[in-house]
Amino acid sequence: MYCERLKEFRLEQKLLQRDFAKILNISEITYTHYESEYYIMPLKYLINICDYFELSLDYIFGFKDINDDYSFKSTSEKIAGERLKNWRKEKHITQEKLASVLNTNRSVLANYERGRTLISTPFLYTICKKYKISADYLLGRIDDSK
Repeated sequence: MYCERLKEFRLEQKLLQRDFAKILNISEITYTHYESEYYIMPLKYLINICDYFELSLDYIFGFKDINDDYSFKSTSEKIAGERLKNWRKEKHITQEKLASVLNTNRSVLANYERGRTLISTPFLYTICKKYKISADYLLGRIDDSK
């Protein structure tokens, strides 16, 4: 999903896994598990890395081959929830249908859309890849949905 791109970037910067772990304030072994895809990295950590290095989530996810020079805004659960809900309604996708695509239930999506919790990394990735929408846009980091 994102691990190869993250590893490539880390190596290009001549940084160690412990350097990324320190940035995220987690243990080196935890970061190693994320980078090796043993565990899924929480979105908040991906956002922290992207903010620290001024990277696009779309670039890290592999949706773009170059890192655009955006001026990224802060991510908030409320904005991300509103964008997810508005996008879903514009596409005429019900919560039930999207929940089915994501193999979850409608209440999970409702919590995302209400801004109670930030969408999970695999759900965000799946939505963006399947429906060709920017992860940075859905999270409110940029204003262009392309």
